[in-house]
Amino acid sequence: MNVYRLSDLHVGLSHGFEVTVTRDMVDQFGRLSGDVNPLHTDTEFARSRGFGDRVVHGMLTASFYSTLVGVYLPGRNALLQTVHTSFTAPVFPDDVLNIYGEIVSLHEVLRQIELKAHVTNQHGKKVSRAKIWTGIYE
Repeated sequence: MNVYRLSDLHVGLSHGFEVTVTRDMVDQFGRLSGDVNPLHTDTEFARSRGFGDRVVHGMLTASFYSTLVGVYLPGRNALLQTVHTSFTAPVFPDDVLNIYGEIVSLHEVLRQIELKAHVTNQHGKKVSRAKIWTGIYE
């Protein structure tokens, strides 16, 4: 876990990480969130809607933005405040996702940074993008 202080941060600083979305993660997220829509839980239902497999919950994909902020940038001293996200392509079980974020502005008086972030799959296709604001508490 990174432990950036406000004085360590600057525009252009970036971090990324990779995660494989397993079927078990999708099942657990459905149980935890209560979102048991068959698009996420039933392969045949998803195929009948034109998808090759179950579709991963968008909010499971977006949850990795929390990991980006809370573990990598800025890490331990972060308090996630706002995430504006959009989903540009579906994610499927067993996809390998690359989560990336870069500081685009730093507000010293507010002790806040703004990140531009995105998630791509193993084919390099962007599946989500986000603007994220987080406070820095040290």
